Amino acid sequence: MAADYEKAGVSLEAGYDVVRRIKKHVASTSRPGVMGNIGSFGGMFDLSSLGVREPVLVSGTDGVGTKLKLAFAMDKHDTIGIDAVAMCVNDVLAQGAEPLIFLDYIAQGKTRPEVVEAIVSGVAEGCRQAGCALVGGETAEMPGMYADGEYDIAGYTTGVVEKSRLIDGSKVKAGDVLVGIASTGIHSNGFSLVRKIISDNGLDLFKVYPELDPVRPLGEVALTPTRIYVKQVLEVIRSCDVHGVAHITGGGFDENIPRILREGQGIAVREGSWEILPVFRFLEKHGRIPHREMFNIFNMGVGMVLAMDASEADRAIGILSSYGDKATVIGEVTSNPGVEIS
Repeated sequence: MAADYEKAGVSLEAGYDVVRRIKKHVASTSRPGVMGNIGSFGGMFDLSSLGVREPVLVSGTDGVGTKLKLAFAMDKHDTIGIDAVAMCVNDVLAQGAEPLIFLDYIAQGKTRPEVVEAIVSGVAEGCRQAGCALVGGETAEMPGMYADGEYDIAGYTTGVVEKSRLIDGSKVKAGDVLVGIASTGIHSNGFSLVRKIISDNGLDLFKVYPELDPVRPLGEVALTPTRIYVKQVLEVIRSCDVHGVAHITGGGFDENIPRILREGQGIAVREGSWEILPVFRFLEKHGRIPHREMFNIFNMGVGMVLAMDASEADRAIGILSSYGDKATVIGEVTSNPGVEIS
């Protein structure tokens, strides 16, 4: 039967090799509350170990989108797993939840164990950064579904927050300041446009463009993994009265920051109060994109925004700085609906 399956394009031995390779990466993410071992039919977590009186579970799932195409082109697969974790854990963090567990799904046309190991090593690194455990997943081999050398990855996380500490934007008020936390680059959104700009301008992923980066080639700059904000933002939430948290993903400032506002509220953002990274200047120039439109597509150097009373801002920025994050007050909540960038 195994030989017949092999003839159909599915290698059971390659699957077994993947499990052998990834065990050490999975083990490196263990945390209190994890039950069972890799190989079970389901991942288990003991909520009673947390001492949470009124636990609210917050779950999120996401993928990496067409950023994968650049990973294929560069044959670089060890950071894309960090992106998969980041896109999920940063989302549940926006409700004030601590991510507990993570599961991944990796699908290929033909299993390449060394590639899967590289991907999972990135997933494990992301989980360690977020403090959550990789408790399971699925590696699917589907001949005919994916081009040779290509794959897809998606992730899922569940976090927990005390009901009384849930952040839902209900406390956001006009006059609250917006503390922006720096991104590491493009993160994992907007890559269909990024790839079009690269293609239309004949840009070389393996070439160094000094105005972009003096050392790293374009492809490596674009593949810079998404920043994971979990540990530092949770500390801010414990130390400060945070009214709202926005993860700046697809849709940039215009779509994501208003998600924490109530009816009749808006935001005023002061450009120049943070650093717009060179990669965004590079894309704006080569894509001939109107400057204001850039804020509707990309994070523009701000990966996460916290809304709070002005009296809390200095304390929050100090905590974030202690984790190596650049953070500044980038604007405020107003009573004028809409997003104003001046």
